[in-house]
Amino acid sequence: MNEARVFLVRASWSIVSAAAETLAGRFYVHLFAIDATAAELFAKTDMATQRVKLMKSLEALLQGLDEPSRFLDTLGGLAKRHAQYGVEARHFDSVGDALLWALADTLGRQFTPELRAAWAEAYALIASVMKRAIERPTVATP
Repeated sequence: MNEARVFLVRASWSIVSAAAETLAGRFYVHLFAIDATAAELFAKTDMATQRVKLMKSLEALLQGLDEPSRFLDTLGGLAKRHAQYGVEARHFDSVGDALLWALADTLGRQFTPELRAAWAEAYALIASVMKRAIERPTVATP
């Protein structure tokens, strides 16, 4: 990501985090509406806790946008844990769609085309690392 897009995403975080509960709620409603298999993965999940986890994860990941190599191991581990819950690489497309939809729905006019492009690129970067980690076979150590 270039500096301008990193700046846009980080600058929007104060607005996004102020609407955290609304955004996270809308994210999951939309995700479950567009992907029934994703909804099944959360059938036994405390969604109030999950919404908080989503926002904390986003905040942490945004800190590494300008140096994604710092988060490779973290994202890889996160992806492997998600795979244990049944998440597949294809779910990342639904999640990206739901995230951008929730941002647009929550932020309204403040979610400009430039900000949308910046968030889309940030998510694509994170998702690509996680997809690769899920698709890469785990090698057992002797």
